[in-house]
Amino acid sequence: MITVEETTSVLPICPHCENEVVKIMATEMNTTFGKRYVYFCSKCKKVLGVSHRKGFWMG
Repeated sequence: MITVEETTSVLPICPHCENEVVKIMATEMNTTFGKRYVYFCSKCKKVLGVSHRKGFWMG
């Protein structure tokens, strides 16, 4: 089983610029399938991930 441990003593590293991630920026995308957000590094501006929010009709 995998466990999750919350911590504030270690900062993640951006996989692109290899700087510590102290702030993640986000921008909203409007699509035909609802709202999504693109998350990116505040230093190098490269994408870290995209959210996928399902509407109530999508299950």
